[in-house]
Amino acid sequence: MLKWIDMPPVWLAGFLVLAWAQATWAPMGLSLGGGWVDFAGGVLVGGGVLLIALAAMEFRKHKTTIVPHETPERLIQSGIFKRSRNPIYLGDALILAGLILRWDAVLALPLVPVFVWVIERRFVVPEENRMRRTFRADFARYCEKTRRWL
Repeated sequence: MLKWIDMPPVWLAGFLVLAWAQATWAPMGLSLGGGWVDFAGGVLVGGGVLLIALAAMEFRKHKTTIVPHETPERLIQSGIFKRSRNPIYLGDALILAGLILRWDAVLALPLVPVFVWVIERRFVVPEENRMRRTFRADFARYCEKTRRWL
């Protein structure tokens, strides 16, 4: 049961609740500005959703697991995975950043790098270690040509 609670969307939801709470109950009179911030936030959220959708399509196409605690049966190197080894986590970070901007939660901006750090430690590093053991040289070559985030 705990394995299913310790999932990236749950962590994202927790960070979003913190950002929303800051914007709602402790804005401290701070603001990032006008319409351009809403627009930028929308672009970030849309980009994040697009990255996640593209990655999910690749998982489906290659018929392997998208679950972070499981070892995939295949190493995906096509589609969005040519550009980023972690497009779903990158999408999560973009969604967090975008909603922080949309909610004008200025004091919550430091949550973005904290979220990335948590995701990297909780999910990315263990996943990469499992993939390194499973796919060996193929994964090493993939890491040489594709960056972890961008």
